[in-house]
Amino acid sequence: MAELGLVAWPPAPIGTERLVLRESEARDRTAFIELFASPEVGTYIGGPRPRDELERSVPEVPGRRPGLFVIDLDGAMIGTIELNRRDAERRSHVRLDAGEAELGYLLLSEAWGHGYAAEACAAALGWFADALPGEPVVLCTQTANDRSMRLAAKLGFAEVQRYEAWGAEQWMGVWSSVTPSG
Repeated sequence: MAELGLVAWPPAPIGTERLVLRESEARDRTAFIELFASPEVGTYIGGPRPRDELERSVPEVPGRRPGLFVIDLDGAMIGTIELNRRDAERRSHVRLDAGEAELGYLLLSEAWGHGYAAEACAAALGWFADALPGEPVVLCTQTANDRSMRLAAKLGFAEVQRYEAWGAEQWMGVWSSVTPSG
């Protein structure tokens, strides 16, 4: 995925009622490894990665790139949110230039069911709407991922299409901070 463009990075940490979205730090390395090695987290994204491979490959300060926020609860990483430009090679697009931003998120399984994903994603989308007004954001997920489908609806993503990829039905929705006039 390509970077967001002319957006200053990293932004100041974004606080919500319970969370902070911030740039990654060295103290997050163990949580990054847990996130990518988790069978539960990997269910809809191709499965977990081998822990020994992650121990060797995850850098000292992981995830330090434009568009990636660490979701911090009480000083500890519980997940990540990414906002990145989709590559032109991707199967689906909502813009002719194929450069729309895509929202992605992963939370440690022990953080599921507490509303953290909705709270963090809403904050990230609010930041994005301020940084790049009027730009659409897409979200793609497997239709079998009930939690992600409910979150997309809660955040206001509208279905654009469904398609087959990676051996499963995929769902693509779009969100925009611009309210259509009518």
